[in-house]
Amino acid sequence: MPSMTYLVQGPRVAIRRVCRQDYEELTTLARESAEMHRPWLPHRETTPDAFENYLTRFEQPTHEGFLICLRESDAIVGAVNINNIVRGAIQSGALGYTAYASTTGRGYMSEGLKLVMQFAFGELGLHRLEANIQPANARSLSLVKRLGFQQEGYSTNFQFVSGAWRDHERWAITVEMLQAEGPE
Repeated sequence: MPSMTYLVQGPRVAIRRVCRQDYEELTTLARESAEMHRPWLPHRETTPDAFENYLTRFEQPTHEGFLICLRESDAIVGAVNINNIVRGAIQSGALGYTAYASTTGRGYMSEGLKLVMQFAFGELGLHRLEANIQPANARSLSLVKRLGFQQEGYSTNFQFVSGAWRDHERWAITVEMLQAEGPE
């Protein structure tokens, strides 16, 4: 288990950056959750080389990778990427996230994504986050609605998943929208 340096902590979970020592735990979680992820996420290899390539992405200023961990045990319960970060006058990034079968339905992703949003709008200086979700993915749509995202549009044939190009709904939140929601 890696030494834990949390970026932001909530009541039950905390977020930290993904690191090389997470390979075994993330590989196990991905394999256990493969059936749950199949309709929604593109297939990803779980080899050591594929994991190294995944980590290499986060060395670029256009990508950030986080894990959502239980504070009491440091166990990983979710993963969040901020991809395609654009700086300058836009200050935006695209969220990608996943829960794992063994811990879904407990609110960990809601709490963890709130922490990622806090970090993104604070430390990273982003202004906007976008999430693209397949229309039939009711759990993911419910999650972003709960967090204050607003639907902005529909992207036809947006991502190749499970052997076909899939349509996605486009949802987004800005720092102003998050601030308008106020503290819980």
